[in-house]
Amino acid sequence: MTTDSNPRSLTQRPDWLALQRHYQEIKDLHLRQLFADDPTRGERLTIETPDIYLDYSKNRITDETLRLLINLANACGLRERIEAMFNGDTINVTEQRAALHTALRAPRGESILLDGVNVVPDVHAVLDRMAFFSEKVRNGQWLGHTGKPILNIVNIGIGGSDLGPVMAYEALRHYSQRNLTLRFVSNVDGTDFVEATRDLDPEQTLFIICSKTFTTLETLTNARAARDWCLQKLGDQHAVSRHFVAVSTNANEVSKFGIDTDNMFGFWDWDGGRYSMDSAIGLSTMIAVGPDHFRAMLDGFHEMDEHFRHTPFERNMPVIMALLKLWYNNFFAGQSVAVFPYCQYLKRFPAYLQQLTMESNGKHVTLEGANVDYQTAPIYWGEPGTNGQHSFFQLLHQGTRLIPCDFIGFQQALNPLGDQHDLLMANCFAQTEALAFGKTESEVKADGISDWLVPHRTFEGNRPSNTLLLEQLTPKTLGLLVALYEHSVYTQGSIWNIDSFDQWGVELGKMLAKTTAEELQAEAEPRLAHDSSTNALIWRYRRLR
Repeated sequence: MTTDSNPRSLTQRPDWLALQRHYQEIKDLHLRQLFADDPTRGERLTIETPDIYLDYSKNRITDETLRLLINLANACGLRERIEAMFNGDTINVTEQRAALHTALRAPRGESILLDGVNVVPDVHAVLDRMAFFSEKVRNGQWLGHTGKPILNIVNIGIGGSDLGPVMAYEALRHYSQRNLTLRFVSNVDGTDFVEATRDLDPEQTLFIICSKTFTTLETLTNARAARDWCLQKLGDQHAVSRHFVAVSTNANEVSKFGIDTDNMFGFWDWDGGRYSMDSAIGLSTMIAVGPDHFRAMLDGFHEMDEHFRHTPFERNMPVIMALLKLWYNNFFAGQSVAVFPYCQYLKRFPAYLQQLTMESNGKHVTLEGANVDYQTAPIYWGEPGTNGQHSFFQLLHQGTRLIPCDFIGFQQALNPLGDQHDLLMANCFAQTEALAFGKTESEVKADGISDWLVPHRTFEGNRPSNTLLLEQLTPKTLGLLVALYEHSVYTQGSIWNIDSFDQWGVELGKMLAKTTAEELQAEAEPRLAHDSSTNALIWRYRRLR
């Protein structure tokens, strides 16, 4: 493999230009033709690991497309970038950090060095503390201030400190301890907190405050509201230490809040928020499903890590999925990707992917700080099937936009109910078939449809999709799925030559909001220095609140 180290624009690389020429040659080729020309296509364009089957045959590609995409990945140094991540190199260049989330799921006894120090023992030390604490809560041994066992867990965080835990809890609810009530608060809108706690008893409620710095405005605002809510009934400030724990690295601020630092679970600056659901940020998940299931989830993560790191690109599931998305994003001008889990437990999975993909790769400059001249992250969205079929699938089938789709299904139901799982999966498979092949004008006419109605009943098809098929939704398969998309995101970021691990775009609005909040709350009329629109909105709000 040779790597082109020339810092020329990505779009001027020979491998990119070869893909542009190839796109012009096959852009009008229909999936009907591709399948007709190759009767084995549906079995051939697949990748199978012990736990996931990927069918990517319903994509607008040929063998030459795949060859050219893999050539581009090689030319952009993807293999070296993968090794750099696993080796703990400083790949988050703007924050001068490693991105070593793969260490969070490394088996006990493995060695992963960062600045000459093996981080794996520290990871497992935190996991062991989490497990010990989780079992005490689950067994009723952790008592609240008045001596009652904890039955309610409220996770307070935002971004990666919320989206990962709430997605994992919903996904693994089947495995959760049902006498425990789990709630999640993230929005600074007071409604979120009030509705989450309305029916809870403070004497039996434990709050998990997730904030690396313990200074995040939204999280600390909700944490203070939780402390006030708790103390209104319990009265004693000492109650905080029995009803609050922290996931943080700032022991000083945690202690000032009133939380015993013995009940603080740490993590590391090489663990970014949207990559942290398998760290101490997942404490609520571990309490819900138990340490054994949580460790099974970590096993799934690690299995996909090993696949990504060691499998040749042509059989590498995260790489192939990433390259297909890049193909549509950068050559077909596809602006979004839809993800449809045919599993109600995964209802929050598309929302989780939104942060993972768009916060990671929503960047407009390269690692060197030069403006890109190509599209980076597409917009991710989705809903569980079959609900989406009765709302927005109309646009997918007969709209004017090209939207590649990922369908996720399971061979076995966790809650068998008559023939409902067969019907669910029949819909999953049928949708991918309908999107790919559509229904031609002649086929519509053969059904006896009136001529004037034929255009309305014709489906163009040629709409691409992947199908991911797993045996059953388990903690392990959830870990596999999340790691699959994590590594797909990194693959794309490596080819686009952007930093997939910083999020400076989040910071500007947060800084401005702090100033604006002071102006909204000031007793005296503040001197405003915003634009005329923002100034007018602030004045109007102050008058009418």
